[in-house]
Amino acid sequence: MSESGSPPTVLQMLERNVGRKIMVILDPSYGFEGTLVAVTHEPPGIWLSNADAVIMRATIAQPLPHVVGKEDRSEVFIHLNSVQRIEILHKSQ
Repeated sequence: MSESGSPPTVLQMLERNVGRKIMVILDPSYGFEGTLVAVTHEPPGIWLSNADAVIMRATIAQPLPHVVGKEDRSEVFIHLNSVQRIEILHKSQ
């Protein structure tokens, strides 16, 4: 074991990913995609730049939600109380 301390908090894990592209899902059909530029502790939240609002849809044939629409939102602050899931997006090679 490298450290015997407590595990990192959600905010610490988010701070490690500043500068990376992420998707933040607020409910099963709506979220934001953008670059994580800042993490705030009071209020607990994140700032996204180059953000897009995304609409997701799942069907019986494709039960995993996929993006069906995007709308440019530029800069966005998202309070962590309203977040269901955060995904780190990897660049396709």
